[in-house]
Amino acid sequence: MPKPEIHPTWYPEAKVICNGEVVMTTGSTQPEIHVDVWSGNHPFFTGTQKILDTEGRVDRFMRKYGMGSSDETASGDSKKAQQKKTKESPKSEG
Repeated sequence: MPKPEIHPTWYPEAKVICNGEVVMTTGSTQPEIHVDVWSGNHPFFTGTQKILDTEGRVDRFMRKYGMGSSDETASGDSKKAQQKKTKESPKSEG
């Protein structure tokens, strides 16, 4: 039992309000909690989050660690093989 007169008033059914709608109820020391973002409208939780690719950083990361599609890695391997052949050909001629 809490000591009287020292604790704030507890509201077991406090309303969480986002964009004028009650989105959930919870226990709080405030009767209403106004929020701008909650899990129901945040892109991370709704699955609509997009990765902003500035200066090709995501593509560069994917290529560096081999996380690209099989088409990308195959074309990268063939380019390396062609470069290796061109470097070896002058040596074998001499």
